[in-house]
Amino acid sequence: MNVVKCTLAAVALSLPLVTQVQASCEAGEVKVVMSLVTAVKGHPKGETASALAERVNTQMNGRMCMEVYGSSELYNDDDVFQAMLDGKVQMAAPSFSKFSAYTQKLQMFDLPFLFDDPVHALDFLASEGAQKLREEVRPAGFVGMGFWSNGMKQISSTRVLRKPSDAAGLTFRVQPSDVIEAQFNQMGASTKRLAFSKVYGALESGEVQGQQNTWSNIYTKDFHTVQNGVTESNHAYLGYLVVMPASFLDSLSRDMREEFVALFELTTHEYNRFSFETNQLRRQDIIDEEVLVIRLTDEEKQVWRDTFTPVYDQFSNVVGQDLIDAVRAAKSE
Repeated sequence: MNVVKCTLAAVALSLPLVTQVQASCEAGEVKVVMSLVTAVKGHPKGETASALAERVNTQMNGRMCMEVYGSSELYNDDDVFQAMLDGKVQMAAPSFSKFSAYTQKLQMFDLPFLFDDPVHALDFLASEGAQKLREEVRPAGFVGMGFWSNGMKQISSTRVLRKPSDAAGLTFRVQPSDVIEAQFNQMGASTKRLAFSKVYGALESGEVQGQQNTWSNIYTKDFHTVQNGVTESNHAYLGYLVVMPASFLDSLSRDMREEFVALFELTTHEYNRFSFETNQLRRQDIIDEEVLVIRLTDEEKQVWRDTFTPVYDQFSNVVGQDLIDAVRAAKSE
């Protein structure tokens, strides 16, 4: 990359994973700091944020500069909302379950087997119904910029899981989502809500015995190294709503705001298409490390689907049956 004033520097820690994208901002440049809980390199969200920062630092050089901090170096996704309102960071991309304090509708994404695959999810995220979801955070002082994609969730555990009942008696780390908790309750398991940065330590110590995540999250955070196997369930979709404080966006000149939004939308469009490939690469990395990956037969997967049916009965009115219907209608032929 050829940058005149904003020189990017990747700062690596003990693992060969980049955790920061820094920019040498000059006086007079508007600074955008983005806080992530995930890795910066090798992860769909981190790669998208890095690409956006590179574009901003190149094309808006002298007017705006952007830095990205990953792996919860600045804030976790619980604290980052207040940090944005306080002006400490200007951008974040929390997972959908983190927005429950502002709206229950985004818990729709936690419903098991609602999305068939990442393409189905992207089809819905491009729909009018999904775009309306971005407005749910506006009353709290945020602007929903758009959706970044990760992939489908898998379940890992200290026990081999071929059917949901195999998880009975275990405790799983979950995000702050009533829908996810209900899912594990249907499996006969207990749950514990923990920040993403606390998951590895909780798995290693035995505080929890399992978790659910995408291949990229599992690999870049080494969850697979303290589990006895990963069940390739593809049972739910994990994505992110990128948000910025409305006050920050309003403070920008019209031209600067429009240019930044255009770069954001271009980067989002390009990198969402590659999230599936990124996860498949991380899946192969896990297999290459000789971790047990349990592949379910069609009959076994149907048992999982049937087990989770009561979750829809419990939450369809909470998230909105109209949204569930819109997701199902968005599936490509």
